Amino acid sequence: MTIIQETVIQADVQLLWRAWTESARITEWFAPAAEIEPRAGGKFELYFNPADRESMCTAGCTILQYGEPRVLVFKWKGPDPFAETMNQGELTAVKVAFFPEADDTRITLEHTGWKDSEASRQAREWHIDAWKGMLASLKSNIESGNGILCCK
Repeated sequence: MTIIQETVIQADVQLLWRAWTESARITEWFAPAAEIEPRAGGKFELYFNPADRESMCTAGCTILQYGEPRVLVFKWKGPDPFAETMNQGELTAVKVAFFPEADDTRITLEHTGWKDSEASRQAREWHIDAWKGMLASLKSNIESGNGILCCK
């Protein structure tokens, strides 16, 4: 039941690593506000509605593995419509792996820990599209050559 998404981005692996692990950069393509502490055990909190830090967020999520610049694993909370299914008890986890390839970097995202229930299947289906959109956002923002994401 693992979600696996992959994309290839024309960018250096270190630049993509920073896009995932620096609050100022992740807010350019993923969520409008973030608190990331780049270390194992550090915060991985994204706020999709910064005016209300109690909803539509990953508050309380942490980095489980920080293997710069190859692998990042963090706990994940679902959006409010799936809060009852995803945000109580054992949380799901997301692993992002970075593979340099000549002038590009391949990113593989794996989202694991789904429960075997109808509500969990619905949340999983929603996340399949959400992760596709998120990776597309990262790719287009990095490859645009504009802003903080394009430069070291």
